[in-house]
Amino acid sequence: MYRILGIGELLWDVLPEGAQLGGAPANYSVMAARLGDHAAVVSRIGGDELGRRALEVLEAFPVDRSLLQVDPELPTGRVTVALTDGQASYTIHQPVAWDNLTITSEWLRAAEGADAVCFGSLAQRDARSRETIHALVRATRRECERIFDVNLRTPYYSAEILGESLKLASVVKMNDAEVPVVAGLLGLAPGKIGLREGADLVLAAFPNLKLVAITRGGEGSLLVGRHEWHEHPGIRIKVADTIGAGDCFTAAMTHYLLRGAPLETLNEAGNRWGGYVASQAGAMPPISSETLQRITGEIEG
Repeated sequence: MYRILGIGELLWDVLPEGAQLGGAPANYSVMAARLGDHAAVVSRIGGDELGRRALEVLEAFPVDRSLLQVDPELPTGRVTVALTDGQASYTIHQPVAWDNLTITSEWLRAAEGADAVCFGSLAQRDARSRETIHALVRATRRECERIFDVNLRTPYYSAEILGESLKLASVVKMNDAEVPVVAGLLGLAPGKIGLREGADLVLAAFPNLKLVAITRGGEGSLLVGRHEWHEHPGIRIKVADTIGAGDCFTAAMTHYLLRGAPLETLNEAGNRWGGYVASQAGAMPPISSETLQRITGEIEG
């Protein structure tokens, strides 16, 4: 069983119909755990009602909650979500508990033993959490997969955050809208740019990277390595909402990456599971054993 850490924000997505637990690293860890990996959420909640409710929700999943910190002052994170034709827009409140991620010996030991870690840009909006995230990623072993999930939320990103994170990563995941933004901020290409060209430029600029993953919503995804690439057309579904779909793509991709699967399988897994989550309401929808078995069979053929 591989050991996986999702490092960063744990928060409540507050939608018109109610609140749902989320945050990209938490969504990622929950999905990785459901696929059979030992996955932990590395985050910080408040000692408030929303924090207690978060623990109760996570108890229903096979994810490791032992690395969650409780902040004595700051509240549990909240994001107000508006949906237009199934697409989400966000108002991210601050300061909150995950802005104060604090390095501990327990967290460092977990990082040293991890087979994969996933971290994003949003949780780095505060310098305290940024320093902690970078310290944890640096503490991992050389063979650990260090996945940087570009998660651009205005105004919580910068060229400095992107550049420093990419230097630490072995894999980067972006969506198609983020590729030209990242390339422009890093001075790799001005204006419009093709996805394959953008991936090649990022690989050339950051020699530690081995894989660029680009999701394209309903149009599938593109995986670009140093010596090969693979394009997936996507899975046709009826979208309920897209919250958490990209995080589940990344978790499924990681699951098969750790097992040495080819790019074709990584792409199939990411699209199958990302598509399933997009067809359901919320980032952590129910997954029956029958659904798990069916989708695993579709991926592994």
